[in-house]
Amino acid sequence: MRTHSLPHALPHPRHRSFRPLAACAAVLALGASLTACGGASSADPDAKEITVYSADGLKSENGDGFYNTVFKDFEKKTGIKVNYVESGSGAAVQRLARERSNTKADVVVTLPPFIQQADGKGLLDTYRPKGSDRVASADKDPDGKWTSIVNNYFCFIHNTKELKRPPKTWEDLTSAQLKGKLQYSTPGVAGDGTAVLIKAMHDFGGQGPAMDFLKKLQANNVGPSSSTGQLAPKTDKGELLVANGDVQMNYANMKSMPNQGIFFPAAKPGGKPSTFALPYAAGLVRNAPHAANAKKFLDHLLSEPVQRQVSSVGGGFTARKDIKATDENAAALAKIMDGVEIFEPDWNDIDKNLDTYVDAWQTATGS
Repeated sequence: MRTHSLPHALPHPRHRSFRPLAACAAVLALGASLTACGGASSADPDAKEITVYSADGLKSENGDGFYNTVFKDFEKKTGIKVNYVESGSGAAVQRLARERSNTKADVVVTLPPFIQQADGKGLLDTYRPKGSDRVASADKDPDGKWTSIVNNYFCFIHNTKELKRPPKTWEDLTSAQLKGKLQYSTPGVAGDGTAVLIKAMHDFGGQGPAMDFLKKLQANNVGPSSSTGQLAPKTDKGELLVANGDVQMNYANMKSMPNQGIFFPAAKPGGKPSTFALPYAAGLVRNAPHAANAKKFLDHLLSEPVQRQVSSVGGGFTARKDIKATDENAAALAKIMDGVEIFEPDWNDIDKNLDTYVDAWQTATGS
């Protein structure tokens, strides 16, 4: 895994598609309750609606989030209603797999490596939204199965009232002060939870040392959480002092949860804080019941007006390289990322060994 300092244009990981499954039997072997290798939905294809399965972080309970604005504007523009189903990143893909004999979702939005996993399971159809030609090649599938819509970075958060100075290193997370006050979302289920594994293996130099540390960290860990979004309110209230997250989600909810601060632990004392890109990526679901509507929605997501709202409304980083955000949020985000090293995960390795890494984590932590 390669590291480099953060330049003015924030870099993103080079993704690759996961290996496609050879046949329906391979999906059945993964435990999905399927009756066929894929099938049309029983939904009315002419209905003025779509269903979006998405990882959490882009919709606000207060009604002022990125999705809240995007869904409202899309319905006003097209008359198409968006039905929204939120879950952890891996859970969204698992649900798509379970439902593939009677597809219910039209669009899926999730984080790597789960968007590649969805492609590998044959759950995505080819569609290149208008504006995707302005997205960097590293941030979209070369075969047109998915494209990033909001760029983002992995982070940790701390309660700023009770833990004024954030932990500087991984080792600081094992402090007795954090016993029963630290929690991270479940690797293999939540995208940000999987990111904990990715960063730990990078920083500690491999699977073995990373699992040794995470076993040690378990003494402070509250326990599993299927969704990273559930941890921010607990941290803001002081129920937790430290949790994992991502920059977009945590920055965006600071208005309603002001007692959280974003930080990036260094690998060792004296080291620089580091992270890696973790973008929200969207794809057209294979056999989508409302495919035509879904394509309009994907076009909408990558349109210039919406991409300008990624920072101003959503607190994230635009996916289009031709848009240079200058709003107040964009300036604040640049300050958060200042001095943070960005490394590029070895996505080929993650493709090949993700299940092994998750199994190792479960063994090490007793989860």
